[in-house]
Amino acid sequence: MYSPDDAQRYADDHTSPESALLARLNRETHVQVLHARMLSGHAQGRLLSMLSHMVRPRRVLELGTFTGYSALCLAEGLAPGGRLHTVEQNPELENRIRRYVAEAGFEDRIELHLGDARQLLPTLDEVWDLVFIDADKINNDAYYELVLPRVRPGGFLLIDNVLWNGKVLPDYPARPADKDTHAVRAFNAKVQADARVENVFLPLRDGLLLVRKL
Repeated sequence: MYSPDDAQRYADDHTSPESALLARLNRETHVQVLHARMLSGHAQGRLLSMLSHMVRPRRVLELGTFTGYSALCLAEGLAPGGRLHTVEQNPELENRIRRYVAEAGFEDRIELHLGDARQLLPTLDEVWDLVFIDADKINNDAYYELVLPRVRPGGFLLIDNVLWNGKVLPDYPARPADKDTHAVRAFNAKVQADARVENVFLPLRDGLLLVRKL
């Protein structure tokens, strides 16, 4: 009987490798940055890149840049002249993000915004083709409601960490009562019942919810 870790290793071995630049950012983040597990990483990064190449978006929004790994992956599939706006609340990450964006040659494709996404989003006058929400989970619903009206019909949203280490599952031991778990569970249920969208729950890493606006 195989374990989930065995399956993940096999999947990684049969997924196109990350670039040398992304591998360096991956390693640097794990060595030098707190909470490195927040990084999208190899398998999820390649999925983000693949989806971006499929959609060929002109305007992408990311909430939660962290060290920039996912932004670089999403930017790989931008249409000619396309632009990705990414929002990060932690100013201590700015220099690292900008350094890797420059090394990737994406300075004309990626625009970094520092601050609270709830305050910044109303100032971005764009119609989004693709949105990636990977910020604080307690505000998933607020971010969703702020961005969904600005997503074009047929556009996509991706929301990360919707498994929340398995804590959202009904048979999780002790049914944790922390506010983040409650927020993620409630958000997942809301999207499932939302007539404005259709959705697919992907159990990749910590769970990724793929949503299409109708």
